[in-house]
Amino acid sequence: MSDSKFIFPDLDEIGIDTLDAISFAPNFNEYMFKTIEPYCSGNILEIGSGIGNISKHFIAKDATISLTDIRDNYVDILKENYAQTTVGIFNLDITESDFENKFSDKLESYDTIFALNVVEHIKDDALAIKNAKKLLRSGGKLVILVPAYQWMYNSFDTALEHYRRYTKKGLKSIMSKELKIIHSQYFNVFGMAGWFVSGKVMKKKTIPRNQMELYDKLIWLSKTLDKVVFNKVGLSVICVGQKA
Repeated sequence: MSDSKFIFPDLDEIGIDTLDAISFAPNFNEYMFKTIEPYCSGNILEIGSGIGNISKHFIAKDATISLTDIRDNYVDILKENYAQTTVGIFNLDITESDFENKFSDKLESYDTIFALNVVEHIKDDALAIKNAKKLLRSGGKLVILVPAYQWMYNSFDTALEHYRRYTKKGLKSIMSKELKIIHSQYFNVFGMAGWFVSGKVMKKKTIPRNQMELYDKLIWLSKTLDKVVFNKVGLSVICVGQKA
C-alpha cells in the first residue's frame, strides 16, 4: 500500500516522490530486506527510515527495532503508520555536533544498525560511520547500502542531493577505519540500465512510478542476474562491519 495519502509540508518533493515510487515496488523492497536480513539481529536501529519501506518487513517479523530519521515529517509519518506497535521512533542526526551528549542514552545500545541509501546524503560520511559505531554494543554490526560507481552519477543523484557514489573498495576503506569488515557485495545489477537511461540519457529528476512497477514485476530477473554476476557489479554496494 502506498503512503501517498499523507501530506508532506516543508518536505523535499523529490525525496518523497522517490520514496513513494519505491513503495510501489514491494517485491524489490522485500528483496533488499532479504539481502540484509542475515546480518541483522538482536536490538536493531534503522538510520534514515524514511516512510518505512524496509522498516515494515522487520516489524512484520516482530524484530526488536527502532526507527529514526533526521526529518520531523518522516518521523511523524512513521509514528502514524506504527502507532499500534511497540516500535521506538525518534529523530536522529548521525552527524550531530554534540552527538555523545545528545544521544547519551543510546550509546552502546544496539546489536545491529543499518542505513540504506543514507550515507551518500551525508557530507562527512566518515563521521557518520564513527558515530554509528558509538551506538553499537561490542560485537555489533553496521550494515550500509549506498549507490555504486561515480560514473553512474546523474540527474537523479543531483536532484536527491547525493554527495557521491561508491565502489565496494571505497566503502570498505571508510568503514574499516572503525570496524572489521565481515561482508561486502554489489546489489541490483538489473537496476543499472533503468538508472542510466532515465537519469543519464533522459535527465529525469525522479524515478517514474511506472518504471518501478515494471521493475518490480521483473524482480525474478533481477535476482537471477545478481546470481549470474556473483554480485560483482550492481547499482548499489553493501558493506557490513563489526565492532570489536
